[in-house]
Amino acid sequence: MLGWPTEAAFTPDRSLVGVTRMGEPSHARPPAWWADSDCQAEPAPERPNRQAEPQAVRSRARPPAWWSRDHQAESPDHAGPQDPASGQPEPVREDLDPEREQPAAVREDSDPVRKLPAPVVREPPESVREPPEPDHLAEPSWTTVLATTLRLWLERRGLRTPAGPDAGPGSAWRRFGLLGLVLVVFAAGALTVALVLHTTETSSNNAAGPGGSSLGAAAAARGRAASWIARQVSRAAIVACDPVMCPVLEAHGFPSGSLLTLRPAAGDPLGSDIVVATAALRSQFGGRLTSEYAPVAIASFGSATARVEVLVTAADGAAAYLSALHADLRARQASGAQLLRNPMLAASAPVRAELAAGQVDARLLVTLVALAGQQQPVHILAFGGAGPGASPGVPLRTAELAGPAGAANGSYLHSVQAFLRAQRAPYLASMITTARLAGGRTVLLVGFAAPSPLGLLGNQASGTAGKAPQQ
Repeated sequence: MLGWPTEAAFTPDRSLVGVTRMGEPSHARPPAWWADSDCQAEPAPERPNRQAEPQAVRSRARPPAWWSRDHQAESPDHAGPQDPASGQPEPVREDLDPEREQPAAVREDSDPVRKLPAPVVREPPESVREPPEPDHLAEPSWTTVLATTLRLWLERRGLRTPAGPDAGPGSAWRRFGLLGLVLVVFAAGALTVALVLHTTETSSNNAAGPGGSSLGAAAAARGRAASWIARQVSRAAIVACDPVMCPVLEAHGFPSGSLLTLRPAAGDPLGSDIVVATAALRSQFGGRLTSEYAPVAIASFGSATARVEVLVTAADGAAAYLSALHADLRARQASGAQLLRNPMLAASAPVRAELAAGQVDARLLVTLVALAGQQQPVHILAFGGAGPGASPGVPLRTAELAGPAGAANGSYLHSVQAFLRAQRAPYLASMITTARLAGGRTVLLVGFAAPSPLGLLGNQASGTAGKAPQQ
């Protein structure tokens, strides 16, 4: 078995520093790990006595490096301190550590097992180094929170299968696709809200703009026209209107069965009695609307592009209708002049002027003639019923009638109402009611629905007047 090399001896050479020769015993001790090896049972050899070695051998050792530095001024042949008695070099002391007196090269190589080269530890590159652990967990992003919330919501409602530990890359792509779809839906919703808000703001700005061409002005004109039609136009008349105006009329109480909706594909408004001309219908039919189909307006609301006109449909064309209107006007003039000569009629100057001009509706003229034939005085306070913005020649369809003063006024009005309600179309009035004036006098309001029929008086100019229905 191998043992620690204690028998080897090194003899320094003065000629070459760092080169040693075998021959001098070594005083080095084995390391700790050697004592626990299988060579522990072998007895260590006795340490040789250096006193018995010749003086010549022990004096050949070189002085240490610290000695040379402290005695640089001395002669290079002086190898050690002088003996004060003999003047010879002092022998080497036995109590000094042999390793301390040996040169650095000899001491470093004296223990080949203990002086192993130190391992070289190289730092890994920064790209390979592990990042330092954070002190606290980082907060997840909003995208991660939304995706997790949506995934849990779908899983709880059975719309999505929970991802298992063996989910492949396809599951990740599906999750990313679902997240992208959610983001697209959110973006579309936000864009829709922004567009709606922008459209509302634009509509508000247009409604506040000048010129009457705003949407707000058009809506207001449609509302006023619908209210007037619901009160003045006969329920039996067919009213043609655009898809926007018809619901407004229905909302104001006009029966839906009497409405004719003119779609963009409609070629004409024929088949109706009244046409509600809005900007949409004027754009659809152009100039033909008034030149061919409905030349006369009985009412008009608004202005410019917001204007809404209530026109009378000419079933046989505009030219034929205008000719019949002029003939009816002449007949009404003749009938009015005849009524003015009746002694039972009491009327103011404005009323007499309107009767003479032929401005009173033919149905109302026939009714007044019948009332005057009852041998009761007929006191006419005023005529009315013409719509705002009506064309010239449109007849007046309502009248205010008053009875004699005193207690007989009540009984007179009651008998007149009974007479009027007993009539039949076209002489049945659409409005028969009483009203109290500001002065406290009670009057009877009589009115007929629009449009006014033409040709009821016949050849009144020649004196062949038709008789009104009797009670």
